[in-house]
Amino acid sequence: MPFSNRQQIVLASGNQGKIKEIQAILKHHPIIPQSQFNITEAEETGSTFVENAIIKARHAALHCNSAAIADDSGLVVDALKGAPGVISARYAGEGASDQDNLLKLLKDLEDVPTKHRSARFVCVLVFMRHANDPLPLIAQATWEGSILEQSLGDNGFGYDPIFWVPTHQQASAQLSAKEKNAISHRGQALRILTQLFKDNNG
Repeated sequence: MPFSNRQQIVLASGNQGKIKEIQAILKHHPIIPQSQFNITEAEETGSTFVENAIIKARHAALHCNSAAIADDSGLVVDALKGAPGVISARYAGEGASDQDNLLKLLKDLEDVPTKHRSARFVCVLVFMRHANDPLPLIAQATWEGSILEQSLGDNGFGYDPIFWVPTHQQASAQLSAKEKNAISHRGQALRILTQLFKDNNG
């Protein structure tokens, strides 16, 4: 079924940083955060980014009676066998702040030398036309880098202050929003999703 640019899309997220980034890139589509519908967030019971993104998109589409986009993303650190992974937002426990998670990660890596601190951000985006959509659009992308030993920069959110971007020789939190959106995992995934919109409307 084709998807119209005029059709409302609910964004299944309460994360203000994610909302801002997604709205900036998908500016030609009417994006409405699910918080405007006063619904609870879905319980993320999946073991993969794809599973959790599908759970969240279906939940938003069902309760908002609308097409929905969900993002599941996180940080994968090789020295920690893929952690924090799907629990990146609650790595330091339920209700943990960005700073809590960041500090726990630095502590877990305190004995790991620089050359072994490789990591990547992962983003999976799922778009569902309705809650029972049998063929959701799925876009995924990664952003390669490494973990610093201390925070740098004041931009971004989450683990951005300790994620080193080798192509720019800066931490993610030192990049402008425009620079970050051009190269980040979420920026890449959103552009893939935008192309899927076009292909499915063709």
